[in-house]
Amino acid sequence: MTIVAFPKEIHEHEPRVAMDLASMKKLIGLGATVKIEAGLGQSIHIQDSAYVALGAQVENDRAKLLAEADMIVRIRKPEIAEIKGFKKGAIHLSYLDPFNEKDLIMGFKDQGIQAISMEMIPRTTKAQKMDVLSSQASLAGYVAVLTAATQLNKIFPMMMTPAGTISPSRVFVIGAGVAGLQAIATAKRMGARVEAFDTRPVVEEQVQSLGAKFVKVDLGETGQTTGGYAKALTDEQLAKQREVMAKHCALSDVVITTAQLFGRKAPIIITDAMLKDMKPGSVVIDLAVETGGNVEGSKLNEVVDLYGVKVVGFSNWPGQVPVHASQMLAANFYNLIEEYWDKEQKVFKMNLEDEILKDCVITHDGTIQSKSIREFYEKN
Repeated sequence: MTIVAFPKEIHEHEPRVAMDLASMKKLIGLGATVKIEAGLGQSIHIQDSAYVALGAQVENDRAKLLAEADMIVRIRKPEIAEIKGFKKGAIHLSYLDPFNEKDLIMGFKDQGIQAISMEMIPRTTKAQKMDVLSSQASLAGYVAVLTAATQLNKIFPMMMTPAGTISPSRVFVIGAGVAGLQAIATAKRMGARVEAFDTRPVVEEQVQSLGAKFVKVDLGETGQTTGGYAKALTDEQLAKQREVMAKHCALSDVVITTAQLFGRKAPIIITDAMLKDMKPGSVVIDLAVETGGNVEGSKLNEVVDLYGVKVVGFSNWPGQVPVHASQMLAANFYNLIEEYWDKEQKVFKMNLEDEILKDCVITHDGTIQSKSIREFYEKN
């Protein structure tokens, strides 16, 4: 019988949980033996007894829990030292940031752990139900707009009052990926006048369908990667983009930046000079602050005042709505497990020829399995 273990998240800024009750019930229904660390669901108000009622077992000894597990499921990557206590051949599912965590990945390899990086799940139709990046980005875009609304010294919607008409606030969203599109939709629902920009012309129709104006900039050849991410721009393209961005930022009450490059430092979109030209009292939300930031001068987990502009650089935006963030993550984890679960043998079948697993399985049987990660390490 496969033991699937869920340790508590111990990161300072992580209130999300890898498994909620709905997905736990389905996981146990597959025939897995599920063990949780005591207090797993406290941050989202799920008591251990609720998990036990579904058939899970509670373990107080974290080291014992991890040592006995055939599969370990968590959100945050583990400490390197913790890997030494895992059972050889165990499967580990979590965010891993493999391009930037070579020592961690080598630790998995040396210990013979089968490490699956949830960020590396391809953006395909089949994998959509497992895509943690998309599920969490949607919540990040929503929370970004709510945060901007509370930080701004104005209201979002137009309002007709006996004292006169209040004009709607202007919101400018830079990047129309999953987070950006959700930010656009949320800001529109709240009554703001919304504009958006993306380097990929293909998203113009999506932006307009949400009721926002698409800002066009002739950057020459751009586009997106096979995974659906915006391609990195040249220095010349970035300069031209910033020139147009500056004009729109100066007119906006709220600017939300969402530009991230997978496995690399986020590009600077809003420069110090652009901030100087913005209206005092306006708000900039930097959704990419954890990967270096899109805004010059933004600081992790701080709200800084730059020339009268509030620059908000919180980490873990989905974690601000941890109940629904956990619900979505748990479903992503369950869907991945269920897809490759042998219902007769009650085990997770590691098919490395599968189009999804061949991308997201990073280490397997003492080797770096992922071709893209292996080649990246060889070059770096």
